[in-house]
Amino acid sequence: MPYRPKKMERQVVGGILRHFRNWLPRHGAGPPQDNLGEVVKEPERAQEHCLPNFAGGQHFFEYLLVVSLKKKTSGDDYEPTITYQFPKRENLLRGQQEEEERLLGAIPLFCFPDGNEWAPLTEYPRETFSFVLTNVDGSRKIGYCRRLLPAGRGPRLPRVYCIISCIGCFGLFSKILDEVEKRHQISMAAIYPFMQGLREAAFPAPGKTVTLKSFIPDSGTEFISLTRPLDSHLEHVDFSSLLRCLSFEQILQIFASAVLERKIIFLAEGLSTLSQCIHAAAALLYPFSWAHTYIPVVPESLLATVCCPTPFMVGVQMRFRQEVMESPMEEVLLVNLCEGTFLMSVGDEKDILPPKLQEDILESLGQGIKGSQTSEQINEHVSGPFVQFFVKTVGHYASYIKREANGQGHFQERAFYKALTSKANRRFVKKFVKTQLFSLFIQEAEKSKNPPAGYFQQKILEYEERKKQKKPKEKTLK
Repeated sequence: MPYRPKKMERQVVGGILRHFRNWLPRHGAGPPQDNLGEVVKEPERAQEHCLPNFAGGQHFFEYLLVVSLKKKTSGDDYEPTITYQFPKRENLLRGQQEEEERLLGAIPLFCFPDGNEWAPLTEYPRETFSFVLTNVDGSRKIGYCRRLLPAGRGPRLPRVYCIISCIGCFGLFSKILDEVEKRHQISMAAIYPFMQGLREAAFPAPGKTVTLKSFIPDSGTEFISLTRPLDSHLEHVDFSSLLRCLSFEQILQIFASAVLERKIIFLAEGLSTLSQCIHAAAALLYPFSWAHTYIPVVPESLLATVCCPTPFMVGVQMRFRQEVMESPMEEVLLVNLCEGTFLMSVGDEKDILPPKLQEDILESLGQGIKGSQTSEQINEHVSGPFVQFFVKTVGHYASYIKREANGQGHFQERAFYKALTSKANRRFVKKFVKTQLFSLFIQEAEKSKNPPAGYFQQKILEYEERKKQKKPKEKTLK
């Protein structure tokens, strides 16, 4: 049955997010539903990835924005305001214009999520982070942000360069932000030719490169190469921060909590750490997608999110730690990324997953990551054992979808989990099939006549082939 929010959720979540109207910080996607201001919607369709997977050919981005802090007319507080927008949209239809206004109205809050009590600074470490906004029609916008002090002398306020795109590829957009930052040190006018060239270029297919020609005053013509990772299912994530902050055992417990769709809060000082770690935690769920409230960095005005009675995965800056700790919360996993500890937990996180499969994951992770490995290799090293976990527990799902003559499938839930020979695996899967993670995934599989050709299906086939090769050897030994 599709998930339906309860009355308490409608009151709490609807109240704190009402001013966003159509644009909400969600990780799933779904069709429009009524009464948006009162309730946060659940998606109706599963995606193979947490963020969209693109074959190539699309535009890189929709907007480049500069968000600056402007003093309010009354008091000493500042409020974030869009001070530069490229491109400027003209001749929009009324509905399109209203949607653009809602989107642009929500973005500044997520560029400066840490409140409005600012003062001019002489030093400020630059930070790169991101956020995800999902419209009620399921369309998603990802904000890639670089926050830093602008060039100049004396105390000044930080500003944010924010690229809005529907494409999930954090490493590539981080490089684009490097180029934007370099040009902005010269002048805003130097940004325009580069971004115009980028806008006219087609987003490359996995493993392919697009080269841009760009002129910089006093430096001459430069050629900038932007290469998309070959394995696109992890191109939106970097596991390095998660590995620096937490042990393998702790990462496994976070994964276990997420699999059962519990409430998870990450605490950290920096926006970059929060953003990277929460994206990494969600990516461990591949091929399933987190379908509940998902906010990599919670703005101060939305801290009441942690009181919601329904599942969420959120990041909160350490400065709000006391406020979070004093909030009425039940059954939450509160992760301190600065100290590598759990401040709150349910207590059964080590017992959620089958013991043998936990050992397999930890053994694979513990085989070591060499310093010379690339980001892609590290991602594969960390993600691989969790993908194998799902291959071993639910990889046989396609065999238990019974199809009618018209091709519509019906999942045979009981036969599916009874097919598992391990009692521990069976106990886990009986719980997992009741989650939105699995329900949305299997709904999509029921509609498709053939299993989707993707990374997960490839790993299922490889696993089945290894089992076939193993059986003849076992017979020979007998």
